[in-house]
Amino acid sequence: MSVSYPTKRIQRPSEVLRAVSDVLARKLPPGWQADWSVGERVGSAIADALLTIEAPDGQRAELVVEAKVRLEPRELEAAIDQARFLSVDLSDDPASRASPLIAARFLSGRVRAGLIERDVSYIDTTGNLRLVLARPGLFIEASGADRDPLPADRRLRSLKGTAAARVVRVLFDATLPLQVRELAARAGVSTAQSSRVADLLDREVVLQRDSRGSVIAVDRTKLIERWAEDYSFLDANATGLYLEPRTLDKLLDRLPSSGLRYAVSGSLGARLLAEYADAKLALIYVDDIDRAAQALALTRVEERGNVLLAEPYDEIVFDGLWQRDGVNYVAPAQLAVDLLTSPGRGPAEGEELLRVLDAR
Repeated sequence: MSVSYPTKRIQRPSEVLRAVSDVLARKLPPGWQADWSVGERVGSAIADALLTIEAPDGQRAELVVEAKVRLEPRELEAAIDQARFLSVDLSDDPASRASPLIAARFLSGRVRAGLIERDVSYIDTTGNLRLVLARPGLFIEASGADRDPLPADRRLRSLKGTAAARVVRVLFDATLPLQVRELAARAGVSTAQSSRVADLLDREVVLQRDSRGSVIAVDRTKLIERWAEDYSFLDANATGLYLEPRTLDKLLDRLPSSGLRYAVSGSLGARLLAEYADAKLALIYVDDIDRAAQALALTRVEERGNVLLAEPYDEIVFDGLWQRDGVNYVAPAQLAVDLLTSPGRGPAEGEELLRVLDAR
């Protein structure tokens, strides 16, 4: 089924409310009704709207609606606090108060995850919807756009590309505070590029900056998870699938004497930093896939292989290498993002690796 997203730019909360009322009407079960009261007084304040949901048996729930044209992750707590403050005055019976509803033109995946974590319902004009009511009992969840179909400005909104990857890699290992110019110099990108990446990560509450713009704090787990939203090991790198007929440990034994420039990623590296089951798939960066396959005596296959050779998206994959038993491994940040976006059980191993790295 095709999905139709808004083609008209929404500029006011009132327009958001009109658009999301149609979204909700299409998703309610038969016999359920929704009534929107815009600009309703709640106690001593005015709510953007009150939403009344009525079940077929006549039971009702009222929700305070906080409407936003745009909602960045760093603005999330303030929006929730405002809606919850107003919700207290809805009823004298706490059991009858529904959690508030956040409505917006578009809600990013990170914002939606934050709302779910805080038990707050949401809806946006592209069809992203999660409505949870205890009384009357109702649960609706639907997906709309993953990316803003009508971005309101030209600020950086993706970490796709080599410049962003270089900045992320530096931020993961940096000693703070760090000025944007210094960040750019270490990453080998322009000051403008590093500033745009820092601005995106600031908006999404991945890092913090002081009044002069210097980076003073980084959530390293969020940093890699956010990078993984736009990076993909298979898409970013030219890859080939091969078979090592013996064991992956035998392959590791051959690497130091192969004469290749290489860096091992994936489960083979992560198992040295965290406890995993035996690795089933090797990810190895090389300069030339065909030459490496010949040097390592690997057989090209279309499926059921156990080695992925990759020509890297950027030279940075060879920066920050570390060794164990003479074998070169990619830096932990690269290791984590490769696992999070690799096939099989890689994403689960990537999350575990991030937990281990965060505890260090």
